[in-house]
Amino acid sequence: MGIKKTRSDCRVGTFEKKHGLPPGTIRNRNGRDTRSDKKNRDNT
Repeated sequence: MGIKKTRSDCRVGTFEKKHGLPPGTIRNRNGRDTRSDKKNRDNT
């Protein structure tokens, strides 16, 4: 059984925890780490 599709309203901290990533893994475009209470956005 795999990981479920990530919801569009998932927050950064929840995503990191769900995927077993250390805090601060997901970063803003300018290289600073993203606040964990912000929603995930596409980095394109």
